[in-house]
Amino acid sequence: MPILPSRWQYKKFKDLLHFYTLVGLIPVGAIIFYANVFIGPATLEEIPEGYTPKHWEYYKSPITRFMARYIYTSPQQEYEKYLHQLYEEDEKMKMRKLEKDIKTKMQERKDYQAFYYVPITGKYARISKKDAEAVGEITGIRPT
Repeated sequence: MPILPSRWQYKKFKDLLHFYTLVGLIPVGAIIFYANVFIGPATLEEIPEGYTPKHWEYYKSPITRFMARYIYTSPQQEYEKYLHQLYEEDEKMKMRKLEKDIKTKMQERKDYQAFYYVPITGKYARISKKDAEAVGEITGIRPT
């Protein structure tokens, strides 16, 4: 009897691959079979007066209609997202142009960079002055 390497890992991998493939394929196959046999494709009919069809009603297959209704976004929503993206880019472009104009004017007039200035409050100066006075009273040294 010849000594051979074990094929246990290969067989285990093959068994698990077949198992998980069938765990996924059997339910999906059953759903597709049910949709095609019992529901069937959509038929073209006259649109009633005053009724506006939904975006998923334009698809023929029941699976595609389901996905268009519950999974994908509507074309109107996609269009509005695109318009919002264009609006945001336009606002960024306007802000960059305004900042460039401000820097150009500041360079022309040899002005200081006032739009970088952040005003401060006197709150912390008053606190430090009060602390210095308290320390001065304790030590006997008056702050100048």
